[in-house]
Amino acid sequence: MQTLNILDNITPSFNVLANSISSDSNNHSNLLEQLQTTLDLDKLLDIFAMEAARFIKFSGLYFKSKMVCKTLRGSRKAKNERQFELKLNDEFIGTISYSIDKPISMRHFKDLQRIHQIILYPLKNALQYHQAMQLAMQDSLTGLGNRRYFDEQLKRAMHNANRHHAQVGLVLGDLNKFKAINDTYGHSTGDQVLFQFANILRACIRDSDSIFRFGGDEFAIIVENASEYALDIIQNRIDSSLKSNALLAKYQVGCSLGTTFMNRADNEHTLFERADQALYRQKMNMSKRLSVV
Repeated sequence: MQTLNILDNITPSFNVLANSISSDSNNHSNLLEQLQTTLDLDKLLDIFAMEAARFIKFSGLYFKSKMVCKTLRGSRKAKNERQFELKLNDEFIGTISYSIDKPISMRHFKDLQRIHQIILYPLKNALQYHQAMQLAMQDSLTGLGNRRYFDEQLKRAMHNANRHHAQVGLVLGDLNKFKAINDTYGHSTGDQVLFQFANILRACIRDSDSIFRFGGDEFAIIVENASEYALDIIQNRIDSSLKSNALLAKYQVGCSLGTTFMNRADNEHTLFERADQALYRQKMNMSKRLSVV
């Protein structure tokens, strides 16, 4: 793995770049200017990927750090993978990996090193911004996404489903008699129940699904590429896990679930309202554990 380590006293300004990069200096300074226009991690990595494609042919380009894992271009496996470890003053930033069929020439290897230098500072700033935004969209108790993040992700999932002719399922749920647990045993016990239930939900969904907590005991699951079968599996896993979890079984914690599938005429508001109606009917009829509309 190639390691790239840049010290803080090497500031990626235009003058330094002009001194260190004799060829393509204008292109490299333009790249820096483009990278400095955004803190959006996806946009920044997309700008970088377009620049990297000028120097080498790759079937896949990937970035991985402690907090994110991104596919920048393609996903086809190639004969070789070349990784570059990015460090800034001995601080690990992440790795950039290229899937390639042919070895990288020395000239293009140096070109890649130069653009890796250019992206370091903007990339560090974008990662810090990304982390701050993630924390702002995270429920502090459970670590799940909050209502703000849910609204954003539901809109994204519906857009992708329409684009790829796929299906989105929305599951809304809340815990039965949770208020009684809080009132009888205290909010500390209630928090433990919520934390355990959040962990159960994490274990019951697929990697492509997303979980959120709105506050109180209200939760939501966005199921992408959804089907009746996928929802049945999630439903059965939740039911089984509630019974096998020692803390939740002790307090006889149950949950009500309401779900619906996206219609092509839906927006995020109509989809949510329909799932909420299904949840309400489920709570009114406890003999049926899942109500689907």
